[in-house]
Amino acid sequence: MKRDNAANSELRRKWFVITSLVGRDFKLKYRRSFLGVLWSVLNPLLMMCVLSAVFSAFFKFDIENFPLYLILGQIIFNLMSDSTSSSLRSIIDSASLIKKIRIDKIVFPIEKCLFQCINFGFSLIAVAIVMLWFQIAPTWRIIYALPLVVFVLLFSMGLSMMLSSLAVFFRDVVHLWGVFLTAWTYATPLFYPVSILPDWMIMVEKFNPMFYFVSYFRDIMLYATTPSIMFNLQCFGFAIITFLVGLLVFKMVEKKFILYI
Repeated sequence: MKRDNAANSELRRKWFVITSLVGRDFKLKYRRSFLGVLWSVLNPLLMMCVLSAVFSAFFKFDIENFPLYLILGQIIFNLMSDSTSSSLRSIIDSASLIKKIRIDKIVFPIEKCLFQCINFGFSLIAVAIVMLWFQIAPTWRIIYALPLVVFVLLFSMGLSMMLSSLAVFFRDVVHLWGVFLTAWTYATPLFYPVSILPDWMIMVEKFNPMFYFVSYFRDIMLYATTPSIMFNLQCFGFAIITFLVGLLVFKMVEKKFILYI
């Protein structure tokens, strides 16, 4: 009983730290901003407008409701990219706090991912606006968005734990990750159809987790199709394996953080 109470107390303490950090980041992000949280809605809408104009005019992809196709891929990919990018320096930037008090260091990359998940929630308002514009009504399959967000969040947390750990020992990771994300963006069918890819590239996409997550989101929101059990298992597999590997790496090296931050 005492052991259970101690575990519950520790869990509540971690959750309090995480929620406090999320609140801090929320205030910092929108401090002195006139539109505030509306930027989380406007940003994907503005990017959608720019990219739609460029790719529709110059590449003329034959994709029905292309702006919606674009924004769905854009915001689900951004959930991962923003989570990992903000988590990269989460341990390094928290050095002063880590040195002063005893705190479970894993809360820092986890908190960054949860904060980006909140921003993703606001981005869904932009999706709703685009769907309303194109007169596309959501179906009951929208409920599958919940497991998808869990999949992407677990995947992002796994990557974030690995990257934040590596960044402590190799600061070049901070710069290299931005380059890798750019390549990953173009390697994922966000603003072009899968049909234009050569056969060898389609084979490569089978090893791209974001291809599955983006396709899942479009299936339920744009094409109103139900993801198969196999599709769910594939997404869950990418998510849980990445999360467990990231957790293992983090736990293996976290005791050495204090020597390098």
